[in-house]
Amino acid sequence: MYYLCKLSDVLWNPVLLILFLAVGGYYTLRSGFFQLRFPTWLRGTVGSLGRAGAGGKGGLTQLQTLCTALASTIGTGSIAGVATAIFFGGPGAVLWMWLSALLGMMTGFAEKALAVRYRQRTAQGFQGGPMVYMSQTLCKLGKILAVLFSLACVCASLAGGALVQSNSMAASLAAAFGLPPLGVGLATAAVTGWVIFGGVGRVGRLSEKLVPAMAGLFLAGGGLCLFVLRARLPAALAAVWRGAFQPRAALGGYGVGAALRYGVARGVFTNEAGLGSSAIAHAANGDATPQGEGMWGIFEVFASTLLVCTVTALVILTSGVYDPQTALAAIAGGSVPADLLGAPLSARAFGVVLGPLGPVLVAVCLPLFAFTSLLGWSYYGERALGFLLGSERRAGTFRRIFLLCVVLGTTWDVGAVWQLADLFNGLMALPNLTALLLLSPQVLPLIPKRRRTADP
Repeated sequence: MYYLCKLSDVLWNPVLLILFLAVGGYYTLRSGFFQLRFPTWLRGTVGSLGRAGAGGKGGLTQLQTLCTALASTIGTGSIAGVATAIFFGGPGAVLWMWLSALLGMMTGFAEKALAVRYRQRTAQGFQGGPMVYMSQTLCKLGKILAVLFSLACVCASLAGGALVQSNSMAASLAAAFGLPPLGVGLATAAVTGWVIFGGVGRVGRLSEKLVPAMAGLFLAGGGLCLFVLRARLPAALAAVWRGAFQPRAALGGYGVGAALRYGVARGVFTNEAGLGSSAIAHAANGDATPQGEGMWGIFEVFASTLLVCTVTALVILTSGVYDPQTALAAIAGGSVPADLLGAPLSARAFGVVLGPLGPVLVAVCLPLFAFTSLLGWSYYGERALGFLLGSERRAGTFRRIFLLCVVLGTTWDVGAVWQLADLFNGLMALPNLTALLLLSPQVLPLIPKRRRTADP
């Protein structure tokens, strides 16, 4: 655990933190803050669903693409990850999570647009992602970046995809119903195996059904909690603002460094903007255009972080179950009880308003979130491995290893699992963010320009 923390901190502080914010900030400024033009990209996303086609041969429809991508982004990071970020980074981590998401909306536009522009048609349908647009556009450097990205993506799919999701799922079901973690892992692996061995089409069809239902259920429960606790919202928002900027010495607590590190890292884990992973799903959409899919990238970050994660964070901060001093004492002591962070902390927060139904809501939503995330990440890892090997001949082997990690994740320490996920996410982000900066001339012309009214 200690060495994982050190490795993650070296990677994230300050290189990746600066790089994530710099790339998102660059695209934000060059686009004239396009992500704030809500009517434009909403019309181009949810407003266009009724006009979506059936997808190309072997590909996904627009709705299936969105749900497959959201399946990996609206995962345990939306419930357990947000709670973990607040525990280790304090309330100020929430503000940095919001800022990283706001800037990440344009990063998401860039990587989805590039994934569609440079995707390839195969016998199984369209395929693409960062490894493809890197290798096709940046010569020798691009090929090196593509290999580094693909290696990290395979590892991230096993760590952040399999280990994290199954770990959080088992913890939630154990806390709510007393189910044995290993039994949860075996059952989850069996169902996941049935889906992923059916190919991307089966993943897309199942995600299309589960993702809207689980997101709607969670937002409804969280909205009710916030309505009941609305009188505490001003104090919670004030704590978020103070914690994001005040130094550790002034607070005697977390400090801006911890808030920045965990807020950005958890926001990135949730919405994947800058990681490049969800761009792999967008490339499989048979009806996609670069500009259109880029706007879906904006919507994806908005939905996963600025909606779902915000609800989780505010319920935790208004419920009173989170105590900064208790959290700091546990961190300083080097031993963090499982019920103080992750899914159990979120379950206790929802239980303040919903009573016994609170842990049940989390215990139902989190496994659904985690399960759909498993489906998305298994596809990403498989595509990255296929790029490295130049064929799909090891796809079955990868799927079996992925399912083994699903089982193993239920027995691992939750803190170590999250640190491992942060480490591989960072290694995946480095080559992708580098490529996004170098390829900005390919992206900026795709961003819709603001219409100017004619002179009278």
